Amino acid sequence: MELKGKVAFVTGGASGIGLGIVKACLAEGMKVVIADLRQNAIDDAIAQLSGDVYGIKLDVTDREAYKAAADEAETKYGKIHVLVNNAGIGCANGPLWAVSAKDTDFALRINIVGILNGIQEVLPRMLKHGEGGYVVSTASKAGLIPVPGCGLYNLTKQATIGISETLSCDLPEGYGSAVLCPGPFGSNLGQSSQEVQAMLLGEEIPKRPEAPAHDSATPPPPPPGMENVDPAKLFRPADEAGKRVVRGIKNGDMYIITHNEFRAGTQKRFDAIIRAFPDEVPYDPFLKMFGFLADNPVFDKQKNVGTLDGYEAI
Repeated sequence: MELKGKVAFVTGGASGIGLGIVKACLAEGMKVVIADLRQNAIDDAIAQLSGDVYGIKLDVTDREAYKAAADEAETKYGKIHVLVNNAGIGCANGPLWAVSAKDTDFALRINIVGILNGIQEVLPRMLKHGEGGYVVSTASKAGLIPVPGCGLYNLTKQATIGISETLSCDLPEGYGSAVLCPGPFGSNLGQSSQEVQAMLLGEEIPKRPEAPAHDSATPPPPPPGMENVDPAKLFRPADEAGKRVVRGIKNGDMYIITHNEFRAGTQKRFDAIIRAFPDEVPYDPFLKMFGFLADNPVFDKQKNVGTLDGYEAI
């Protein structure tokens, strides 16, 4: 997809990976709408950016507000060509049976319903103009390899992968969908999650005993004993995630994976699924009757992405 001159609508775009995506889109000559709940973060982001960028305060869980934001974006720039569903929060930790109903509802509301609201409000506008488009939704490495003790986060990110794959099946020619599955990046997800929860639930931001969250330009330092390790290789700069997203859109990718270090663990998951199939001869009439359930050609679209500039090929 040629991006120069096109319009991107990026939720959660005022900081962290979202801001990295905004920067990468601007570098391609796009016009970009930053949609974020935090007006102060929008103002700070726009002050540091060069390019045609516009900010809109948006609660992605508010359907009427989403419609108004999409209207405002079209009034400002015309047709939207790229929707980036990046707004999301870190979730309460703990096994699923132990997290509270309040934390559960809030996680689903932001991390799943917020994405669906974007798809249901913005994507029909993209389809109507007929000029092609792309939807990118931010999941996580946790959507591929679940993290013990992070039940809510795991399930919302696996759901995001499913949403994106379903879009890839259903979108017409000229339109695409990709899911971003990032590993550790230097971002302020912890702080922004607390701010969003405080704003939407009317709570005070709790004090964090650990070190403060870092912005996208300053990865946190390595842990003790790893002082000689480059922190940017442990917690990559968020701008890199943005470059990978732009490359994914231009390549027509379904999956945007940031860390090859998770390849073996992901393969282990898929191998476990394959081992769970019974060693029984398939019934050919069943395959003829239910072939649409037994295979999906959409997976054939994903190509080998190669390496990003600055990284060594295996």
